[in-house]
Amino acid sequence: MIRTILIDDEPLARDIVKYYLSDHAEIEIVAECGDGFEGLKAITLHKPDLIFLDIQMPKISGFEMLELVEDKPAVIFTTAFDEYAIKAFEVNAVDYLLKPIDKSRFDAAIKKLPGKLNQTENTEAVLDAAALSPAQNNRVVVKKDGVIKIIPIFDINYLEADDDYVKLSTIDGAFYKNKTMAYFEQTLDASQFIRIHRSYIINLAQVTKIELKEKDSYVVLLKSDIWLPVSKTGYVKLKAALGL
Repeated sequence: MIRTILIDDEPLARDIVKYYLSDHAEIEIVAECGDGFEGLKAITLHKPDLIFLDIQMPKISGFEMLELVEDKPAVIFTTAFDEYAIKAFEVNAVDYLLKPIDKSRFDAAIKKLPGKLNQTENTEAVLDAAALSPAQNNRVVVKKDGVIKIIPIFDINYLEADDDYVKLSTIDGAFYKNKTMAYFEQTLDASQFIRIHRSYIINLAQVTKIELKEKDSYVVLLKSDIWLPVSKTGYVKLKAALGL
């Protein structure tokens, strides 16, 4: 049996998927969820093989929820999302169903499942590609001590590389995201966030002072009273961004 969870804020959409699944006895529905918070809890509890996941949901989006899942199941997206994301799904071989969902298209997606279960790398590729969509990059969703927190990007003072994670320093403290510095450098607004060093990206609005530390070596002071090192390349980018 393939164990699945339906995650969609529209009860009618879930009902349609349930109705279509009645023709597929090999798939068992173990839970239904109306938002990403419920979905995350259900995935942690049931550890399904497959989820049907809506993207545009209240509280947190399907993408944001999926980022927080440690052991990602196979995913069939159910969506009316933008064309950019649809192309990302196609390129990375993760299936999707456009709403309103057609029965024949649904059945075709189910037939692809045997070759797509346990392909976590495909899901990660979709998340990375979809993050480049403007609709996805105005906040960061993190989980700390079991609590999900939504951080608007302009609440981030700076980002710091920390082994396999990136530490986000905010007014509410530090939070960790299992992403790379290159990922954030690519997805954050380049007019507001500058990579000043291989280990640091700063929010330009937080800069109060730039000082020469020693020959060709600079440091920057942020409003939070934190001094950070600036590389030669970072100094050039920082001066350009500040119009100096």
